[in-house]
Amino acid sequence: MKALVLSGGSGTRLRPLTHTTAKQLVPVANKPILYYVLEGIADAGVTDVGIVVGETAEEIRAAVGDGSRFRISVTYIPQHQPLGLAHAVRVARDWLGDDDFVMYLGDNFLLGGISEQLEDFRTRRPAAQIMLTPVRDPSAFGVVTLDDEGLVTGLEEKPEFPKSDLALVGVYFFTPAVHDAVAAVRPSARGELEITDALQWLLDQGLDVASSTVHGYWKDTGNATDMLEVNRSVLDSLIPACDGTVDEESDVIGRVVVEEGAVVTRSRIVGPAVIGRGTRVEGSYIGPFTSVGEDCLVADSEIEYSIVLAGTAIEGVRRIAASVIGRHVQVTPAPRTPQAHRLILGDHSKVQIRS
Repeated sequence: MKALVLSGGSGTRLRPLTHTTAKQLVPVANKPILYYVLEGIADAGVTDVGIVVGETAEEIRAAVGDGSRFRISVTYIPQHQPLGLAHAVRVARDWLGDDDFVMYLGDNFLLGGISEQLEDFRTRRPAAQIMLTPVRDPSAFGVVTLDDEGLVTGLEEKPEFPKSDLALVGVYFFTPAVHDAVAAVRPSARGELEITDALQWLLDQGLDVASSTVHGYWKDTGNATDMLEVNRSVLDSLIPACDGTVDEESDVIGRVVVEEGAVVTRSRIVGPAVIGRGTRVEGSYIGPFTSVGEDCLVADSEIEYSIVLAGTAIEGVRRIAASVIGRHVQVTPAPRTPQAHRLILGDHSKVQIRS
């Protein structure tokens, strides 16, 4: 059994963060999403992992290395253009050989891992096995229809008029039968080789495509709102720890992690929250569901339900909430006069101002 992890793509929905960072490496609870994926694969007992990489290949290689830190062995597979999930299977064909494999999208977060689903696949061994979850807006996903007995009857990719509310979760289990399917499909109207078309081809050939419904927590972390929600979910299971320094004038309440080298002075931190290594929090309030990355400064400010990436300074600001702030950002008050907002923003930025 092998694992194929997809870490290509340009992450357009997470811009401007992904102008300088691979979307799979944007952290939640101070750990990249991709790390959760690789840990889940290792916990399921799969150690032979191929990572499909694109234009951010060097960054992914630097972050993951040979995989030994995750108890896996990693092979990097280049995909020169992100032409669809089925195309990723095509480019990995030689490496996959005739092995069964699990394909896992590197920007998907699945609480609880894949051990149970993998064992079910090994026991039943259908041509393919997919995971489903009901969603509010199925038109943004691959959509699956089931008959009265729960058997898969059809699949569509991002349909304008969805026939059900069941969306494909970004984890798929395949036997080598899928290689004939991806060889047979043609580019969709989006110009991509869709995995939904490959799965439909298997159905049309009379092969078994099994499904299970995800009862735990799953998110496609493709946008800032979902990143914040995943951050909340991970922090909700935080185990408190203090390896840094907290002075006597500070209050640390609830599940809070203060990492090594972090210093908290004259501040109030209400968990769940994590303060990254080397970060200084001075005269500030850090509220629930906030992760502050390493080597940051938060001074005379208030922030909650937010993600702050490494090297950022927030000084003299009241109040930040529901925000994702990138690396090496400076957030400071505007001059009192004139009464105007002064903004220096990159492409694809989004700013909400309370007037």
